[in-house]
Amino acid sequence: MPRSLLVLLLLVAAVAGSWLARSAMVRWRDLRAAQTYELAAEARPALVRAGAAALCLMCVSALGVAVLLGERGGVRQAVAAVEEGRSAGSADGAAVASSAPSAVPSPSPVAAAVAFAAVGRAAGGELMQGAVPGPDGRGRAVRVWLPAEYGKNATDRFPVIVLHSGTPGRTADADLPDVFDGVASAVQQGKARPFVVVAPEAPGGTGHPCDLVAAAPQAVADDEALRSAVGAAFRTLLAGPAGWSVLGVDGGAPCAAAAGLARPDLYGAAAAVSGRYDAKALTGAAAEAPGAVGARLLLAAAKRDTDGVASGRAVQAALRDAKSRAEVRTSEVVQDYTPERERLRLVRVAVQYLAEQLAK
Repeated sequence: MPRSLLVLLLLVAAVAGSWLARSAMVRWRDLRAAQTYELAAEARPALVRAGAAALCLMCVSALGVAVLLGERGGVRQAVAAVEEGRSAGSADGAAVASSAPSAVPSPSPVAAAVAFAAVGRAAGGELMQGAVPGPDGRGRAVRVWLPAEYGKNATDRFPVIVLHSGTPGRTADADLPDVFDGVASAVQQGKARPFVVVAPEAPGGTGHPCDLVAAAPQAVADDEALRSAVGAAFRTLLAGPAGWSVLGVDGGAPCAAAAGLARPDLYGAAAAVSGRYDAKALTGAAAEAPGAVGARLLLAAAKRDTDGVASGRAVQAALRDAKSRAEVRTSEVVQDYTPERERLRLVRVAVQYLAEQLAK
């Protein structure tokens, strides 16, 4: 084999091994991060990448020996060593990869810096987690829920719900573990098409993250890093009002309302459930919205939640008095035996509204 070809193969193996080793380290950090939530983390992706990196290292070693020796006998020995390592590595890798879930796509090279690893299952779908740089440049946890329908057709693309949290340093599902059940039930009842749900960690440094969103909606709602990472790793519709929406429940409701009112150019619809709102701040956020298209917002509260109903009506009246372009609806009819069942039904109503508005 020509010496120049051996050198080329050596460089390719070294670059591939470096990338795989880095990817394995990212996956390993994700596994350790999942322990914070006491969830069962998926170790197979990290093991596959580590095994592949080790195989590349063996190739680099063998090719390096072949280049140094520069003799036919040395080349034959190197090739034999490579083949032996490849057989062992392929057997181990195949055993691990054969049981890996097919519903989760491998990150593309463009998104290699943002690796998402499976951390559990919820509402019949798969829950993934990765670390995405926030608006301040710091890494933050982002949970992505893939519905059960995600793995049924490898070509389908899904609309997105960005799920806001009102608790600093936490994702919304940490406080509302049943929120995905509400999303899934809307699909099961034929009220909405399946959504991919993206739950970013709420910013820290303040006890009230939603006040930050209302005060600086242009900076917080326009999260290009989040949209790019999710779009690169998962089969979602292109980021924009035709395929992306925003939702907030309880403490995260004001965040969703502010993001939806301020950025109708990014979110085609917004829904806020059981929230308490600052009508003046939200009116100001709506006034700063770019373009001529008004936001579409649903404010939903249970019938017996009189404070939530009154707060939603106050926002609707304030936006109407300010002659805002925003189209605001309220939902106040849901009632059930327990607050948990009411929340499930409210989320289902919100998801149905988001699906209907995006379809327009």
